[in-house]
Amino acid sequence: MAVRRVVPNVQSVAVQECRDFYGLLGFEEVMNHGWIMTLASPTDPTAQVSFMAEDQTAPVTPDMSVEVDDVDAAYALMRERGAEIVHPLQDEEWGVRRFFVRDPNGRVVNVLGHR
Repeated sequence: MAVRRVVPNVQSVAVQECRDFYGLLGFEEVMNHGWIMTLASPTDPTAQVSFMAEDQTAPVTPDMSVEVDDVDAAYALMRERGAEIVHPLQDEEWGVRRFFVRDPNGRVVNVLGHR
């Protein structure tokens, strides 16, 4: 399994203000679903940060997102090792397959793959 990118998720009610602020550092908006917005560097598109008011389909807001090349294998491995699954594996309408797992520090990680 290979990691494609890691994105910190910042819970915020000031999403548009964050876009303006981080725009000053060179970030540009690459995704905006209303409840989550992702900014990326135009020179390194894997350098990203997301801001979200709350997660649209999950009970908690994740602390980070990790995109992998095989989300089903990642899910099976986490379950096999007894990790706490916070949100089950599911397909989302915006084109990702994902699940949430809690890391040893108590942080919630959104593990995803694009369909």
